[in-house]
Parts: sequence; C-alpha cells; structure tokens
Amino acid sequence: MAGHNHDHSHAPHDFGWAFLIGTGLNLGFVLVEATFGFIANSTALLADAGHNLSDVFGLMIAWAGSALVRRKPTPRFSYGLKKTSILAALINALVLMVAVGAIILEAIQRLNRPESADGIVVMQVAAVGILINGLTAWLFARGREHDINVRGAFLHMVSDAAVSAAVVVAGYLIFLTGHRWIDPVISLFVAAFILWGTWSLLTESLSMTLAGVPKGIDPDQVSRALSELPGVEDTHHLHIWALSTTETALTVHLVVEPDVNRDVILGQARAYVHQLFGISHSTIQVERPGSEVHSHDEAEHGCG
Repeated sequence: MAGHNHDHSHAPHDFGWAFLIGTGLNLGFVLVEATFGFIANSTALLADAGHNLSDVFGLMIAWAGSALVRRKPTPRFSYGLKKTSILAALINALVLMVAVGAIILEAIQRLNRPESADGIVVMQVAAVGILINGLTAWLFARGREHDINVRGAFLHMVSDAAVSAAVVVAGYLIFLTGHRWIDPVISLFVAAFILWGTWSLLTESLSMTLAGVPKGIDPDQVSRALSELPGVEDTHHLHIWALSTTETALTVHLVVEPDVNRDVILGQARAYVHQLFGISHSTIQVERPGSEVHSHDEAEHGCG
C-alpha cells in the first residue's frame, strides 16, 4: 500500500493575538512609509506602502475568517460558517492582484517621467519594514502548513519583508549612481515578486471555493486505499471537498462482501481516511454486490 504523508491537525488554532498585533504594527508602518515616500519622492516606498495597506486589509479579512470559522452550526448553516476561512483566503489573493496592477501602473508612469528620490530616506524606512514584516510573519509561522487562510497572512508578510529588502537595495543604488529610473524598475520587480507569491494562494482558494478536492489529496489514492480494506470489493460515488481551510469532508459508497459486518467496515473506513488523508468528516454508505436498492446505513462523523 502506498504511503501517505498528511498533516492530521485540523482544529483551527486561535491566532487572534497574532492578527491584532500584526494589524496594528503594519497599519502604523503604512502611515510612516507613505509619509516618507512623499517626502523622499520615492515610487518604491509609495508602492510598498500601498502593498502594505492591502496587507492590512488582508490581515483583517483573514482575522474575520479565522473568527467566523469557529461559529457553532445552526439549522440553516449545518456546518457553521467554516467556508468563511476559504472566502477570506480568496479575497486576500484578489486584493493582492489589484495591488500588483496599481504598482505596475504607477511604475510605468514613473518610467516615462522619472523623478528624483532620496535614497538614504528610502533605505532607512524600508529597513524598518524588514523588521516589522519579519516579526509579523513569525507570528503566523506555526499555522502556515495546515491552514491556507493563515498561510495567506504569512506569505504576505514574508513577501513584504523581501520587498522591503529590495527597496533598501533601490535606495542604495540611487544613492550610489543617482539614476532615477532605478526606483520604478525596482517597483516592477516588487510587483512580479508579489504576483509569483500570490498565484498559488489564488488557485488553491478558488479551487476550494468551487468545492474542488483540496491540494495534497489524490481521489484515486483514496479510492484505492478504501478498496484495500478487508471485505471491500469496490468504491463509487466518491466526493471530497473542503469544509474550511483546515477541514475536509468525504462521501463514498462501499460495495462489500455479503458476510462483512457493516458497523465494523464503517468504523475501519472512517478511521482509515482520517489517518491516511486527514479527512475529518466522512459519510460512508455500505452496499451489497448487485443490490438494486442501496442500503441506507450511513455513518457521518467528525474526527477532528
């Protein structure tokens, strides 16, 4: 049987303090960076300030998604509001795409009409940005592996730290050479870096929104693994989708041999998909070979 490596931690961690501290630090830095961007006449600083502002909104959206996912189920929303974490990740990715477009537009305009910039001020302000963004990224580091909502916040902060480092380089080169075109060119590299880092977040969150199979789970492997259980002859009607950014659901029909105990096979299958694939909510229906009327013995369990 093929081995599988999956993270089995599905209970959403509380990153409330991380979001509060990160949002406050970055909002303060946006104000500082925008102010000195105008003083130094630096497109790179203003572009980075705009990007950081989008990240402040992104952090707030991710924060809201992280909070709403904890709401208890209701008769109308039987799984609670777990999908809000997926929507938050998708909105974050879209906001970043808009920010990239704004940075590119401004940089092209500055290339056509280069303006002088104070390289020393640019370097000093961007250096502070490396510290602020690095600290904020560290606050989300432990949650980035199993929650794309938290990963979105983490990636934003890591990319911001790298972008600030690039702005430091721009300031240094301007100081050495006096070439005014360096500032908007660095801005274009900033935009390319953000786009590259955002693409996977966009595609994964969009797939989850459309009820696609979460990344890291192969439906064929799930089907083969269930078929290898003792007494299981076949599987069909297999559906796998994300309930939230940390929880996955599955429904499947198992065709079993006539002498198989239904309760035993249901328990085995449920534990199997959870242990091997991290699927915490499973609804499994057992059928006998050649039966025209399917059994309605089902088991729906949350194991996270």
